[in-house]
Amino acid sequence: MKECYDITYREIKGGIYMEVIKELPEVFEEFAEQRKNSFLAVKELKDKGVPVIGSYCTYFPQEIAMAMGAASVSLCSTSDETIADAEKELPKNLCPLIKSSYGFAKTDKCPFFYFSDVVVGETTCDGKKKMYEYMAEFKDVFIMELPNTQREEALALWKNEIIRFKEYLEKKFDVTITEDDIRRAIKINNEGRRALKRLYEVMKNEPTPITGYDLFKVLYGSTFKFDRSQIPGEVNALVDKIEKEYAEGKMQPKKPRILITGCPLGGATEKVIKAVEENGGIVVTYENCSGAKAIDKEVDETNPDVYDALARRYLNIGCSVMTPNPNRLELLGRLIDEYKVDGVVEMTLQACHTYNVEAFGIRKFVNEQKKIPYINVETDYSQADIGQLGTRIAAFIEML
Repeated sequence: MKECYDITYREIKGGIYMEVIKELPEVFEEFAEQRKNSFLAVKELKDKGVPVIGSYCTYFPQEIAMAMGAASVSLCSTSDETIADAEKELPKNLCPLIKSSYGFAKTDKCPFFYFSDVVVGETTCDGKKKMYEYMAEFKDVFIMELPNTQREEALALWKNEIIRFKEYLEKKFDVTITEDDIRRAIKINNEGRRALKRLYEVMKNEPTPITGYDLFKVLYGSTFKFDRSQIPGEVNALVDKIEKEYAEGKMQPKKPRILITGCPLGGATEKVIKAVEENGGIVVTYENCSGAKAIDKEVDETNPDVYDALARRYLNIGCSVMTPNPNRLELLGRLIDEYKVDGVVEMTLQACHTYNVEAFGIRKFVNEQKKIPYINVETDYSQADIGQLGTRIAAFIEML
């Protein structure tokens, strides 16, 4: 038996019952493998006749898809495997996230895209908007008109877009989505958000109980759980185990505490997390879409208007496409204080104009208001800059 198991035996009716309790390293790896494991699961869903809705962004109102009994899955690809294919039709100086997403769609190398009945896009940036036009030539694509501001007038538009999306699904799949269905979905997703928030809050401890990379494996892997109702139980059990082992003295060495912000992390960009933790730092929190930004706020379950509740929750996400963008600064500042951050690393993707332009304001905020060091690393999905990333981040951490 592998050493990563604790084994207990119980006598049951003359036989031996073996109970296997997984240790933390294996649990983290299971979450890390969730995306690959879901490749087969999505086919099984399709064989059962379950609709699959693909999406590309944190602004996607997942509860609407859940309310009709559909499975939803993130389609954002984070690999350079198909970028060369995408560049046959898209500009080479385009954001790698867009090129990767389009490349996987065009080549049918992404099982999630292949089995999606409809892909939901959003008007976050100009590159993605034009990509969706080309994608619509070979896939059903539904575009949600996302306002780029968070005023009350914008809220009304976004609420109407959520209702329009609901009506589109009802017509396409010949179903009725009731407000009670949506409320149940909101409750399930809120419970999942609370569990994941409880998980990343273990990093408030000094020293931390786990590495930032292990934390990321769970946060990212959980996005590929088709049955969202399973998340609270699995994650809360994991947190209980982390807290128990921490109380027993199992913890990470004390290191400079790093916050990572900027573009979405995952796949190839995990090299930034590794560069931090292999060079003397530890990532205690993520402000990115795959971290606190997607989990921090819940949908208000007391709001009698479910569409207004969804619109307010999603429109308040502090993405760099918003102008002005005070919600990002509010979350960033709160995370810096609560997690006792020593330095901020911002990861921006090449040609991601909104995050690259906003990096100037983030640097000012971190340096001048929070009085801590900041570094911006610009990268893509290749592995060619791993050495350079390591050198720059190592120097930054040594300065701390």
